[in-house]
Amino acid sequence: MTTTTGAGSVLDADHALARDLAVEAGRLLLDLRGSFTGDAAGLRAEGDRRSNELLLARLRAERPADAVLSEESEDDHVRLDSSRVWIVDPLDGTREYGEVPRDDWAVHVALWVDGALAAGAVARPARGDVVATDAPPVVPDRAPGPLRLAVSRSRPPEFVTALAEHLDAELVPMGSAGIKATAVLDGTVDAYVHAGGQYEWDSAAPVAVAASAGLHTSRTDGSALTYNAADPRLPDVVVARREVAETVLGAIRTIEGGRSA
Repeated sequence: MTTTTGAGSVLDADHALARDLAVEAGRLLLDLRGSFTGDAAGLRAEGDRRSNELLLARLRAERPADAVLSEESEDDHVRLDSSRVWIVDPLDGTREYGEVPRDDWAVHVALWVDGALAAGAVARPARGDVVATDAPPVVPDRAPGPLRLAVSRSRPPEFVTALAEHLDAELVPMGSAGIKATAVLDGTVDAYVHAGGQYEWDSAAPVAVAASAGLHTSRTDGSALTYNAADPRLPDVVVARREVAETVLGAIRTIEGGRSA
């Protein structure tokens, strides 16, 4: 049985596998965090390594014909000749993971099929939950008040600060990219805008889930996000509620226009 997506088809089992992999890797990371006796740097490195090993082993066993792009593995570019590519971030928010008991880190598992994201899951292990395309989340009604924008807790970028000032919006600090993007799904914020440089694995899974739930996803110029490119850098992303997306994009255009004038 298949579910048709924008540029092809994906097995229903792929949606379930994305969820299972994200949850299993998250469970491993929680167990490691609870038992590790070294310092924070060692915990971060071991978390990256072990989660990546688990995901690669499971994908080799479950989908041996598929290619994989992982933050923690060398890119051999074999994926460019594949019609099915798993894009994974074994530990999104490595910094936050090492700062026990912070919970704003995640595991990303996405599947790209024939030109488009087709399935995905973002596990938030320390929060005990996962959002995934096998059961797209229901986005709650927007809370009254000013727009709320997710922003990095430790490194708020100048661009988003300027955007918040233009929109008279509230900045809501939080950790990893996946946590910020999925905060739009939860209704914690109205939009996540990033323009400081990222890679495909930072946004693929959150974007897949957000799109499945009906949220707006795009580049900051409003163009479509594309994945499985030869260069995996994907420097900017917008995830927003539909009813505020054009307001946010319009403000971005104004700010960018002022900078280039």
